[in-house]
Amino acid sequence: MKQRFVVVDLETTGNSPKKGDRIIQIAAVVIENEEIIDQYTTFVNPCVPIPSFIEELTGINDEMVKQAPLFEEVAPELTRILKDSIFVAHNVLFDLNFLQSEFNRVGCPEFVGLNVDTVELAKVLLPTSDSYKLFELTECLAIKHDRPHQADSDALVTAELLLQFINQTRELPLVTLEKLAKLSIGLKSNLNEIFEDILTEKRNHLENLSEHLEVFKGIALRKKNKKYSNYNYREKKEYPLHQHDKQKLLSNGIKHYEVRDGQHEMMDTVYEAFRLNKHAMIEAGTGIGKSIAYLLPSIYFSKTENQPILISTHTIQLQDQLLNTELKKLEKVLSFPFKAVVLKGKQHYINLFKFEQTLYEADQQYDTILTKMQLLVWLIHTETGDIDEVNLSSGGKIFWNRIRHDGWHLSKERDPWIAKDFYLYARREAENADIVITNHSMLLLDLIQKQQLFKEFNYVVIDEAHHFEKTSRGFLGEKLEYIPSKFFCSQLGSYEKKQLFYQLEVMVQKQKISLKMPTFELDFIIAELETEIDELFTIIAEKLLKNEKKNKGHHKLQIRLSNKLLKEKSLQPILFAAERVISSVNQIRSGLEERLSQLKKISEKLSEKDKALLEEVFSYDHELVSFKHSIQHLLLEQTNEFVYWLEGDMRAIPNSISIQAQPISVSEKLSKEFFAKRKSVILTSATLTVKDSFRFFENELGLHQFADLIKKQIPSPFPYSEMTKLLIPNDIPEIREVAVSEYVEAIANHLIAIAQATKGRMLVLFTSYDMLKKTYELMKESGLLDDFILIAQGITTGSRMRLTKNFQRFDKAVLFGTNSFWEGVDIPGEDLSCLSIVRLPFSPPDEPYTWAKNEAIQAEGKNPFSTYSLPEAVIRFKQGFGRLIRSGTDKGIVIVFDRRIETTSYGNAFIRSIPSVPIEHVSLKEMIETVENWL
Repeated sequence: MKQRFVVVDLETTGNSPKKGDRIIQIAAVVIENEEIIDQYTTFVNPCVPIPSFIEELTGINDEMVKQAPLFEEVAPELTRILKDSIFVAHNVLFDLNFLQSEFNRVGCPEFVGLNVDTVELAKVLLPTSDSYKLFELTECLAIKHDRPHQADSDALVTAELLLQFINQTRELPLVTLEKLAKLSIGLKSNLNEIFEDILTEKRNHLENLSEHLEVFKGIALRKKNKKYSNYNYREKKEYPLHQHDKQKLLSNGIKHYEVRDGQHEMMDTVYEAFRLNKHAMIEAGTGIGKSIAYLLPSIYFSKTENQPILISTHTIQLQDQLLNTELKKLEKVLSFPFKAVVLKGKQHYINLFKFEQTLYEADQQYDTILTKMQLLVWLIHTETGDIDEVNLSSGGKIFWNRIRHDGWHLSKERDPWIAKDFYLYARREAENADIVITNHSMLLLDLIQKQQLFKEFNYVVIDEAHHFEKTSRGFLGEKLEYIPSKFFCSQLGSYEKKQLFYQLEVMVQKQKISLKMPTFELDFIIAELETEIDELFTIIAEKLLKNEKKNKGHHKLQIRLSNKLLKEKSLQPILFAAERVISSVNQIRSGLEERLSQLKKISEKLSEKDKALLEEVFSYDHELVSFKHSIQHLLLEQTNEFVYWLEGDMRAIPNSISIQAQPISVSEKLSKEFFAKRKSVILTSATLTVKDSFRFFENELGLHQFADLIKKQIPSPFPYSEMTKLLIPNDIPEIREVAVSEYVEAIANHLIAIAQATKGRMLVLFTSYDMLKKTYELMKESGLLDDFILIAQGITTGSRMRLTKNFQRFDKAVLFGTNSFWEGVDIPGEDLSCLSIVRLPFSPPDEPYTWAKNEAIQAEGKNPFSTYSLPEAVIRFKQGFGRLIRSGTDKGIVIVFDRRIETTSYGNAFIRSIPSVPIEHVSLKEMIETVENWL
């Protein structure tokens, strides 16, 4: 490749040169003939102070740049270096635009030429990467990165990244590269220069396609793994009953294996429950190693009894961990082969027929172009066709909705890709596997769609079982949101869909059949539907905002749609709007079905392109059916078994609005239609008991009806009393006795002092976003933590995983979280030394589901607080407490600010449900001394 590239990286005081932000360091690396031939770097005096956050991030301070040249002094040299080059940067628009702005400011000519963004190139070539941040990419590709966030180091590794990407591009099959080159013209940076150059090279040489790949209909695919082909290896295997045998087996195959009696006890409980055909609930404390504890007996039982075992998890992360880590360990441990696969719902798998046809479309939408390129590269690597492997943008997910699998509406055999279909392959693999891993939602398909995907699975393990009841409620309920509804309608009315409907009309007319509803009329009704949906959600928005005063300033707005409320005059406009939406949906479906029924009769005569179009229209018709059913159930045909409500966020009306329904109880349904139809179901989690009793989850899941239910509590092997202390401040006001503002002020003052004592490394858990925001603002505005990084959910941008990673990167950081941060956050070691719980995690009594649940419990003559509210809060508290100690070497402090834990009769329920730890009631001064001594 003969182009000259100059890789540039800037460190700046902020993101906006127009607001006075300036460059503090510049680096440029010159590449010619794919070799680094020169490097240039300099500090730059910005003539403004460097913010503490930037100093923490980069390590560059005011003293280091005081004697550095001004930008106008280095600009001529930069202009010389960049001349006749392709400008390269990681996130090129930031560096290039910032530099152009500075050139303008000092009167230098702007850079004129092509640019390449290594972020964009990474997204195309590494579609499965979790992150496209420079530090994480270099870590993944084993590129040494000495000083992240210093320009000279960042520019050098970006140059090495570019060279690696050029080599990776050369390794792509010719057919893939041809399609990438054609699509890349629509990207934001000039990647087409790289693709076209390498394409020219490859066309001059005969290509030897890798033996792992095949080309079908112009698309390169990875061949399916033949490892388990026609696998049917079943043979009785003697389960290691004695502790010594288990220890010997596991220590031989697992490095640094630690003997844990609790793990062996859980193995025996799982195996015994399977053998006796009984259901079991097992609470396994942190550090037990519960994944291995249920996988090992599951494999032995499966081999011995010729029975497949289904493992269900709540999160994709745990599915991946089971398949790629825990089961890999057991492959080394066991002397016999076993087969384990992951099976998900068909919507997770790509429909290759639809995807192929979209490649012939002339796209102008950026996210669609980028996603097509990602998928073309992904298809030469994936063996599963599961989209969860791909890091899609939000726009990419929209495109995915067009090409995801939803079965066959025409005859399956007419799909030319049928032999390559990933979903069918996954189903076949699952049919003769020993262990099949899935998720709770997939497992619940049986209950609502009667698909009986798992009818042959009589033995099931449900991990993360504390989520199973809530997942069941969500899955058996309904949810209609404004943005997806609006998007669905806009897709129906898009230019592409109008063209598609006109093509259908032409196809029908060729059969000399006249249509009752011409396409122009169909277009009109689709436009009407979009307007009617806007009207429906506008009326709902007005109703929510009128109710805002009752929400006491909270951003989350909710109105429960009780039978009494639905009869009120104020709600009639919502019901009338819903009826108009249903009427339009019925008309659109009538027009589509008229076309589909005629064309289905002659589908064998259609071209492949026409068949793919037809499949897409069938998918839209199915979505219309689902959309109509949701509106009918949510607003027009309500039942007493469900709770219904309107919800929105005051800061994002109408975009945040949703209409929701959930069954008040899933106990009966799960009992009769799930547990009763299986021989043995094991439910396990670290949090299944309240005050050493399983009664709460037994009742919620319907397991109280099984008299022979096995219940086992296996405590954590960690010596908690030596690893942590629980501190309860005695100088914080009681939350029920003061205004929220006074309570928040006291909390903020304590947290500032604690953060200084712990030097950050603190996670603060809240039960409401509003309290989190007010506390964060008070701590930020105090000026006492200017050298700390404060990272707050909902304020700092990024996902939970991104916020957690950023927290771990900085020495002096405080992480504020609510809702999802109470569980699933794993920060082992010294990165987290202090956990602060601001309030006991009770659900608000006026929250629609809690309100309806409490009403139902009261109607049964029971106490709603002790039956539901308290146990639910205790379970959540246990989850929060579990964030601190994640390994046997962790140490830290837990602080509970809510004094109800000691001043109320029910407070002891929280204490009794966590491991035994020393508890101290202390003033702020005593707390700081304790923290400093302990840490």
